[in-house]
Amino acid sequence: MSSISLRTISTLMVAAFLGLIAVVLTRSYLSNAVRSSPAVATSSGPAIPVVVAAANVARGAVLQAPMLKVAAYPMDAAPAGAFHSIAELTGGAGQQRLALRSLVANEPLLPANVSGPGGKLNLSGSVSPGMRAVSLRSNDVAGVGGFVLPGDRVDILLTRSTGGGEKSDTLTQILAENVRVLGVDQSDNDEADKPVVAKAVTVEVTPEQAASISLGQQVGSVSLTLRRVADDAPLTSKAMSVADLGPAPKRPAAAPAPTVRVIRGAESSRFSLGVGGALQKAAAEMPTAVKAP
Repeated sequence: MSSISLRTISTLMVAAFLGLIAVVLTRSYLSNAVRSSPAVATSSGPAIPVVVAAANVARGAVLQAPMLKVAAYPMDAAPAGAFHSIAELTGGAGQQRLALRSLVANEPLLPANVSGPGGKLNLSGSVSPGMRAVSLRSNDVAGVGGFVLPGDRVDILLTRSTGGGEKSDTLTQILAENVRVLGVDQSDNDEADKPVVAKAVTVEVTPEQAASISLGQQVGSVSLTLRRVADDAPLTSKAMSVADLGPAPKRPAAAPAPTVRVIRGAESSRFSLGVGGALQKAAAEMPTAVKAP
């Protein structure tokens, strides 16, 4: 073997050895950097199992084992009320649960997102504890042109007449504010995004508010005002009367109509130009009339 071939082989061996050393040093450096980086530091404490969606789950779907999986969550980061085993969410015939809304992959399943065992996709499962669902008559005006959809937040107003006789007045008052819309007509799908003019809107209120809304529909006109998303500010004014609108603007006095005086012998008459046809009639009846200078 020539000296050139030996030199080439030696060079390749040295290069391979140096490359191996570089790889080992690089891996060691990266491993130390990952362990010391605060961005990937793990939470202290034991992990607990949490049931999450294995893939996207459609609203109304029957929860089955292949649709779910268990993920390990740090104990101090696990969602409150989470399920810890797939068996809690699946059951035999008549005991299956439904997804009350659409779920995305790896989203934890919570009691508010699923029905009870053997539950149905009904409105009662969406009502918060201690609250009531009450429906209001609606139209294109009361329902904000059909733009009120399930999941929106609204204020409920009542406009009615007060007093009687000369002391009667019209009053608008707040029956409930910042309440959640549960359904529009027979739909409670909070993923709906197309306006619809509905005959009824169902809202979630307290028992006291439900009673006042029911009474208000009998004595006046109930309407809704749509809130902006994430607007939780309380209303400052709870009622308004016609007097609060301020005095009605005064109409300017009409300018007097010009007049013409007609003299016939010793008699003198005046005619207003504002009276339709009066002047023309007088001129026709008195062809010899002479206008005063």
